[in-house]
Amino acid sequence: MATMKQVAERAGVSISTVSHVINNTRVVSDDVRRRVLGIIDEMRYIPSAVARSLKNDKTNTIGVLVPNSSNPYFAELIRWIEDAAFQLGYNIILCNAHGGAQKQAAYLRLLMEKRIDGLVLVASGADDEQDLLLGHETVPIVQLERALPGLHADLVQAGQEEGGYAATRHLIELGHRDIACVSGPADLPRTRERVGGFMRAMAEAGLALTLTPDRIVHDEFTSAGGHAAFTRLLARPRRPTAVFVTSDLMALGGLCAAGSAAVRVPAQLSVVGFDDIAAARYALPPLTTVAPPKHDMAWLAIELLADRIRGGHAPLRRTALASTLVVRASTAPPQ
Repeated sequence: MATMKQVAERAGVSISTVSHVINNTRVVSDDVRRRVLGIIDEMRYIPSAVARSLKNDKTNTIGVLVPNSSNPYFAELIRWIEDAAFQLGYNIILCNAHGGAQKQAAYLRLLMEKRIDGLVLVASGADDEQDLLLGHETVPIVQLERALPGLHADLVQAGQEEGGYAATRHLIELGHRDIACVSGPADLPRTRERVGGFMRAMAEAGLALTLTPDRIVHDEFTSAGGHAAFTRLLARPRRPTAVFVTSDLMALGGLCAAGSAAVRVPAQLSVVGFDDIAAARYALPPLTTVAPPKHDMAWLAIELLADRIRGGHAPLRRTALASTLVVRASTAPPQ
């Protein structure tokens, strides 16, 4: 592998001149710049990112920490984060914490050791150890989806409660009155907010008294969890005519469970999901769902972070972007 010294000797210039060409740290004549860049290309010299970061105190690298990249919603969000970062000249290091506080804290330390310029944080669950660590970090941070207690950082989120409300209002406006809710673990903030929107819509429609304990079913935020929750729900003597599901993954599992129970969707059961993952439009039937603005959230997060990295001192921003209801074929008026 070629070295900077070899490039300098071949180009007939000093090592410092090669460094200035690479890092744009001093004016170099066009002729010398072209000659040095030509030699760099010819010798396939790759500058050391570590050395450049020590010199410039920047690595052009952003850390991204998510709870679970196997979840299609987070995978799609990561895709837009990476795209936005690349177009603004940044690479990303992705860490997948699977929701564990200890693992999240370990990855955060790793990212700081890699000298990232900033961090996009998608947090979930209760993670006191993470909160403590973040309180002592100095790199710019932008939070996506959820604000951690005690962390002073920009926040970009979609309307979770508002999305649950819109989904439930859609079912009510179709004429449904016996509506159930299938959701993820009750202790997760996303669950509480989305179920909160469901409860608000039901209360406004005068349907709060129909919300017996068996009408809100919790399980894991997975297709298997949705299948299990729907199986329990549909085995009861009194079936609902509609279900709001706080995750498309769970809703896809629920559609499978409905098919196994010979319950026709939407003729006998309307189903609304949340997240608008790519698979939702190809379900049988295509799934009505709440679509958070994943593209806009990712771009805004990266733009905010890039501004902080460049030294921007504007007041912290908390931005909630509106989600939209996407009506497909899984909802219809009750028979």
